[in-house]
Amino acid sequence: MSTSIIEPGTRLAGRYRLEERISDSGGSCLWKAIDEILARAVAVRTFDPEFPRIGEVVTSARAASRLTDPRLTQVFDADDSGESAYVVSEWVAGETLEGMLAKAPLEPGRAATLLYEAAEAIAAAHAAGLSHLCLTPRDLVWTTGGTVKLLGVATNAVLGDMHSDDPGGDDVRGLGRMLYAALTAHWPGPEKGSALPAAPAADGVPLAPRRVQAGISHAVDAIVCRCLGIGPAEPLATPADLAKALRGVPRTPLPLFAGLGSAQPPTPRPAPRRPASTTTRPDQPSASERTAHASHVPPPRTRAQHADYAPPGSSSTRTTPARRRGAHGGGSGAGPLGNRALIGVAAAALTVIVGIGVWALSSGGGEPNDGGQTDQAQQSTQPKPSVVKLKAQNATPFQDSLPTNQDTAIGNDIETVIDGRPSGEWATQRYADANFGNYSKGLGVLLDMGKPVDIANVKIHSPVTGGTLQVRVGDSQSLSGLKAVGQQTPNGDEVTITASPHVTGQYVLVWFTKLPSSPAKGRLGEVTVYGAAG
Repeated sequence: MSTSIIEPGTRLAGRYRLEERISDSGGSCLWKAIDEILARAVAVRTFDPEFPRIGEVVTSARAASRLTDPRLTQVFDADDSGESAYVVSEWVAGETLEGMLAKAPLEPGRAATLLYEAAEAIAAAHAAGLSHLCLTPRDLVWTTGGTVKLLGVATNAVLGDMHSDDPGGDDVRGLGRMLYAALTAHWPGPEKGSALPAAPAADGVPLAPRRVQAGISHAVDAIVCRCLGIGPAEPLATPADLAKALRGVPRTPLPLFAGLGSAQPPTPRPAPRRPASTTTRPDQPSASERTAHASHVPPPRTRAQHADYAPPGSSSTRTTPARRRGAHGGGSGAGPLGNRALIGVAAAALTVIVGIGVWALSSGGGEPNDGGQTDQAQQSTQPKPSVVKLKAQNATPFQDSLPTNQDTAIGNDIETVIDGRPSGEWATQRYADANFGNYSKGLGVLLDMGKPVDIANVKIHSPVTGGTLQVRVGDSQSLSGLKAVGQQTPNGDEVTITASPHVTGQYVLVWFTKLPSSPAKGRLGEVTVYGAAG
């Protein structure tokens, strides 16, 4: 059965019912389908019998099915043993990076977060021996569930007959182009890769992002330039290197809709909210399909396309009760009714005025002789103390051993937790279990701020996942003199423990009260304390 005669309603393997043809070119066809056994939407790619790389695509899809990173599109099934070869993968619903950027560039912190997630996902694929080789803004999706998804790992390269002697470098350049696009809404790659405007260039080399869009930090700009070979800095070699570099720059948590480009507050006005348009995305078509079809995702709608939208409440219903009174007014006539209505309105207005006056007098809202109104205004405009980064004077190891414990080895390189580099690492020894092998109640670092300071929160970089990190603050170096502020489970990146309300103390203890389970070892990167200035 050739691709050209497969029609909607066709069932493959007795379970995948093809419903909607998304794209058809280059010898393969992409469908939205239903897995009738599991009752879920899936993406199915079918092939013309003459397509020359069916076996390679199926093999690469089977390899991709073993990837476990949730940010990579999951492959469910792949088969070329029957009359019709097919690949079944996850149907991804959301908005592509290209769709987001059709509206505006992303705020730099959000762009860094989005591409950090993408770089980590591609690094996971490389660790499993797979690559992408043709990354574009159409391959990165912010899903309706608020997660990052990358489409087409392993399979897209085969569909487009793309090969590489340096897959790490190629994928770093692809990620770098996507970061460039996210920051500037311009595409620095081949024209067929995106419908975004081309990036400004000089002598064939794209201009650095800071020269295209204001507000981009030097650190992020330097990372993009290292990805794309702009300038003399040493290029980044692998997606893991890019993820590590992005881990060290300020990043902003992504909102539910990552396409909100600038972080400016919305203008308060009584305009109706329009539903956010999301796009349903299956796995990405091949490179040849991209040339013929810029994207099977419809272009993002602009506000002008909603001009015929009728705001709710645009037609008033306030006159309805008056009409009902006229209808039931018997033979009294319109004149008396109108007079009674005016008298009623005047009485209501008088009642409101009297009520406001009584409230003002009872609540002290009048104009007192002692200038109370001025004091109230001054009180409402008192500036809140600003929160700034506080510098620790030194850091020392800290442990709380059990009474019968022998001396317990704790990590070295203690100064790396306050050297200003997130990648710095302090580590404990490895234990038999997450409870320190019953040798200790906790291990960590004690920061001396030099004097008592007002502490708002503590940001902790930790490359481990699991266990418990706790923060204590006080004016004593003993555990009994340090008050617990809060605790979190490390997530492999950065966690923030907030003091609410603020606490004051000279010493800040950041320690593991429980280790990750495998391996049972604590590790800390940079620890940054924030508090009131002065």
